Amino acid sequence: MKSETTSITPASRVQEVKEYYFSKRLREIAELNAKGADIISLGIGGPDRPPHEDVITTLATEAAQPDNHSYQPYVGLPALRKAFADWYARWYNVNLDPDTEIQPLIGSKEGILHVSLTFLNPGDGVLVPNPGYPTYSSVSRLAQAQIYNYDLTEENGWMPDFDALERLPLDKIKLMWINYPHMPTGTPATLELFEKIVKFGKKHNIVIAHDNPYSFILNDKPLSLLQIDGAKEIAIEMNSMSKSHNMAGWRVGMLASNPTFINWILKVKSNIDSGQFKPVMLAAAKGLAAGKEWYDEVNTVYASRRKVAEQIMDELGCRFDPNQRGLFLWGRIPESYASSEQLADKVLYDASVFITPGFIFGSNGDRYIRISLCATEENMRRALDRIKEMNNKK
Repeated sequence: MKSETTSITPASRVQEVKEYYFSKRLREIAELNAKGADIISLGIGGPDRPPHEDVITTLATEAAQPDNHSYQPYVGLPALRKAFADWYARWYNVNLDPDTEIQPLIGSKEGILHVSLTFLNPGDGVLVPNPGYPTYSSVSRLAQAQIYNYDLTEENGWMPDFDALERLPLDKIKLMWINYPHMPTGTPATLELFEKIVKFGKKHNIVIAHDNPYSFILNDKPLSLLQIDGAKEIAIEMNSMSKSHNMAGWRVGMLASNPTFINWILKVKSNIDSGQFKPVMLAAAKGLAAGKEWYDEVNTVYASRRKVAEQIMDELGCRFDPNQRGLFLWGRIPESYASSEQLADKVLYDASVFITPGFIFGSNGDRYIRISLCATEENMRRALDRIKEMNNKK
């Protein structure tokens, strides 16, 4: 039978985005492993340890209840919203009304889409950090917004250059993405920075969207943008249980803002997805009640892994800032390599270790690599040994 071709083409927005880097790379790694390569992955920031035992117990207990399997409210369970509000009050000293100022999310990645569709018309400007989380750019393209990258550089401490921002066509810009502790550089937040950003947003009527999933990882001073007086008037903060509570696959996040912004976002969200599984929300509420000792235990593990990651950076000849926070270690590559991709490929194919090249986070990341702490210390030491062996073969 003769095959037929069609003239069907996808929507133009599909041409504006590429397959997520990690989606492609992990497929390649799976193929290499199928051939016996035994790749050690230090690339993805997916916690490899379980959440608090109360979270798992609650999920199992509640999932066994016959009346817990129906559709749930789009605004989430009151118990979950209250748990998020209590968590913000306890750890950030931020007071939030659980009924009007919190919206649970199926992970903060989903929230990036909802916020973008809520505030951006086609052609509107959006400020995206370079380097920064690639989803800020890809979702902005899907929303058909115009991206204005703002530079973050090592020389400027990976902080925004507000003089440079003032030279942009700010009358066209409706939304600004920020993320501290910063991914991928690990730069911690400061209240001084947050004050400047809130002031900037109010001055130019730009919504500030702060993505804040890393503030509990190797960081003894969790900060929130909403600690700044008047921030809720112009700002949205997203948070996630994926990193802070070892619940990446559970897809539980939230955003907080003023009631007007929350209502607008809910209009978008309620037309895209449904409420989360009731037992998952009840279990998440238990996780948010965890005490300091639980976070300390998690961070003790990450601190040990971080020491090995620093040894790997040293072995690769990379320079790094020891004051980084979060789930990764970011390092500048030696001048002998043409790009971060060249070094990452060498480590992958010659040492069977996957590290992330910084170019995927923007042009300002091309001279850097990122190592994830989401591998066992044993595997990280194995990766270090392989890289040493690779270097000895030079």
